Amino acid sequence: MACGLMSLYTKDSIDRLKDSVDMVELVGAKTDLRRVGTRFTGLCPFHDERTPSFSVNAEHKLFHCFGCGASGDAIGFVQETEGLDFRQAIEALAERYNVELKREQEDPAAERRRERRERLLKLVQRATDYYARYLWDSTEAKLAREYLAGRGLDEQVLREFRVGYAPSAWDKVTLAAQRDGFTREEIAAAGLGQRGRGGSGFYDRFRARIMFPLADPRGRTLGFGARAVRSEQQPKYLNTSENELYHKGRQLFGIDLARGPAAKRGRILVVEGYTDVLALNQAGLTETVAVMGTAVTPEQVTLLSQTVSSVFLALDADRSGQEAMLRASRVAADRGVELRVVEMPEGTDPAELVTEHGADAFTDLLSSASSVVEFQIRRVLADSDLQTPRGRDRAFDSVRPLIATADSPATRDHLVRYVADKLDLAPEVVNSALQSAPRRPSQDPPTREQPPRRPERLLDGASRSERAFLAMCLSQGDVGKQYLARVSDGHLSSEALRLTRDHLVTHFADPLAERPADDPAIAATITEVVMLADEEPSSEPALRLGFLQLELRRIERELRHAGQGDDFDRQRELWSERETVREAIGNVMGETP
Repeated sequence: MACGLMSLYTKDSIDRLKDSVDMVELVGAKTDLRRVGTRFTGLCPFHDERTPSFSVNAEHKLFHCFGCGASGDAIGFVQETEGLDFRQAIEALAERYNVELKREQEDPAAERRRERRERLLKLVQRATDYYARYLWDSTEAKLAREYLAGRGLDEQVLREFRVGYAPSAWDKVTLAAQRDGFTREEIAAAGLGQRGRGGSGFYDRFRARIMFPLADPRGRTLGFGARAVRSEQQPKYLNTSENELYHKGRQLFGIDLARGPAAKRGRILVVEGYTDVLALNQAGLTETVAVMGTAVTPEQVTLLSQTVSSVFLALDADRSGQEAMLRASRVAADRGVELRVVEMPEGTDPAELVTEHGADAFTDLLSSASSVVEFQIRRVLADSDLQTPRGRDRAFDSVRPLIATADSPATRDHLVRYVADKLDLAPEVVNSALQSAPRRPSQDPPTREQPPRRPERLLDGASRSERAFLAMCLSQGDVGKQYLARVSDGHLSSEALRLTRDHLVTHFADPLAERPADDPAIAATITEVVMLADEEPSSEPALRLGFLQLELRRIERELRHAGQGDDFDRQRELWSERETVREAIGNVMGETP
C-alpha cells in the first residue's frame, strides 16, 4: 500500500500533511475529549463503553484504545471512522487542513485527464452550492419547500444533504457557468446543460426540480437526482446522464454521510429513494443509503463491502428486484458480506414508517430481517396456492432449488423446517427430496455472527502488568533501559509482548519509529506501551518492584512446569529463588511510598 501511495504522492507532502493535522480537533469531532495531563481521553468511537479508555496523544498525533486495542495515526483514524481507503483518507485530510499533496511525476495524458476531471468536479460542486442556496432563498422554490416539509423533513437534514432546487429559467445555470469561464462542452460533459432538438440552443438540463446531490464517498458531487414538483412535469424523476463523472450503477445516495456511522455500527441500511434516506437519517439511523431503484448492482455491493460486512436491504422487491437481490447476494458472498432483507409492511416505505411510528418501528424490522434466499422462499410460498396438493407440489418445486443453495447447515435446517410447516410435510420428506435434487452453487452468503461494534479486548492480570512494566522502562530513561535489557522471554507471557520488548530495546530513543507495518497487532501494542509511558506512575523503586514481580511470576510458571515433569531438583532450586525474590519485594515495599 505504501509503495502504491508513494507512486502517487511524494513522501514530503504526506509528511507535511501529517504535521498539519490537529489530532485533538480531528478526533474530537467524533467523540468528546478532555485533557488528562499530557493526553486527551474520551469514550472510544470504535466500541461501546461507559468508562473512557480511549486516549489521544496530541504531540505524537496518535490514538489508542486500551479497551478494544484500536490504534493508529490520523490517517488510520479517518480510514476507520469514515470507511475510506488509504488514498481517500489522505486526500480527505489534505482538503480538511488545506495541504497541497504533491504528485510524483505522472504521464502527460494522465495529468490532462486528472485536470479535466478536477475541473468538471469543480463545476458540479458550484452547481450544488447554487441549487442549495436557491431552495432556501428564492420565492420560486416555495412549493418545493412545502413538499419536503410535508414529507416530515426538517431544514437541518435537508441542508446536511445539500438538497437544492433548480430554477425554472431555461439557462440560468449554463449562463452563470459560462461567465465563470467554463465552456459549453464542459457544461454538457458535467451533465448540467444540453443542446436543443436539432442542435439549436443550449439550456439547463434541470429546471423547476428538487435537486438531490449524488456524491462519492468523500462528499464530492458527481451528479444529481432531480424530482418534479408539479404533477404535469415529466418524467417525475430525472437523473444526470451517464458521463465521465457519474455512473448510476456505481452510485449510492448518501454514502458520503453514511460511511462513518456504518463503519462504527458494523452495518449499513439500503433503501430505494432519497426521502427514505433523509427520513431515516433524521430519525437517527444515519447509516442509510439509497440505490435509487430496486435493482442492487454488483458495483454498489462492492462499494458497500468496503465499509461493512452486514447489509440490510429495505426495498420494494418485485420479481426483477428479487432477481437483482439474488445476483447481489452472490457478489456479496464473494466479498464476505452478508445481505439481509427487511420486509416492509405492505404499501409502506421506510420514510412513512419512521415519520408516522418512529425509528423503533424500523429497527424492530431489522431484528427479524431474513437472508436473501429465505426472503425469496417466503415470497414464493406467499404467492402460491397452498390449499391444494397440486399447488403445494408446484410451490415445492419452486423452492427446492433455493433451499439447496444454503451452505450453512443451520440455515438449511431452518429453511427445511419452515417449508415443511408451510406445505404440511414432514421435514424428513423435504430433506429426502433435496437429496435427490442436483445441488446448485450457493447464491446466499453463509450465515455468520457479525458483531456491530469492535469487541472489547480483555487482558489478563499478567499481561497488564507486563505491559505496564515495559511502559515504566520507557519513562525512566537510562535506568529503564537497563531494566528492559534484563527482561527475558520467560518474564513475558505472550509473543506479542516479547516482540514489543525487542522493538523497544532496538528503538529505545524513538520507540514509535519503524513500527512493523506488516503486523498491525504488534504496532498497536507498541503504541499502547508508548502512550502508557506518559501516564504510568513510575520511579526507580517502582521499576525495581515491577521487575521483581515479573521475576516472581516467571518462577511460579517454572515451578508449575517442574511439578508437572516431577523434576524435584529443579523445584527445590526454584523454591529457594522464590523466597529470595519475595524477600526483595518486601524490602522494596518498605522503600516505596
